[in-house]
Amino acid sequence: MHWYEKLNQYFPVAEMKSQEHMETLLKERSDIYHKDEGKYHVLMYVELENFVFIDYLFVSKESRGQGIGHKLIEKLKSKEKPIILEVEPINYEDSDTEKRLHFYKREGFKHAKSIGYRRRSLATNEVNPMEILYWSPNNESESMVYEAMKKTYELIHTYKDEQIYGESYQPVEDVLTYDEERSSSNLMDHI
Repeated sequence: MHWYEKLNQYFPVAEMKSQEHMETLLKERSDIYHKDEGKYHVLMYVELENFVFIDYLFVSKESRGQGIGHKLIEKLKSKEKPIILEVEPINYEDSDTEKRLHFYKREGFKHAKSIGYRRRSLATNEVNPMEILYWSPNNESESMVYEAMKKTYELIHTYKDEQIYGESYQPVEDVLTYDEERSSSNLMDHI
């Protein structure tokens, strides 16, 4: 099965970039946008000078429990940079959301509680709240994570959006917020 089909079957439509968008990033932004693909996994990630952003991490159901996800995260951790990613809030009707959080908690990720993230999907036109998780080798701050998310949004998520989708995503200041007083409970406490 093609790598994009694997991702598309696993991730909700509202979270997926189009195949054209991802292939354009792989071709035109190959300096920062990468694909690590194997028989049982697909990892799409961004590597910049001071952080790594996981765009998509898929491990097939039949291979779960074999340590593939752990090995992929360890490979990224060996770069000695903060690792950042977006996750759906826990949906108790979708057990995968809770399993993902358990996995990232085991891998040492923290919830960036002060960062709000609400993006309107161009595919569904619905606003999707997401939560930000991060792992940091040097105890980097949530404000650093926020700046990295803004950079990722502008460099990757909205890359050629109007050309590819026929319309633009919202501006970064409408999608991401930073508030140290944000009343968000720690996702990791609920699992």
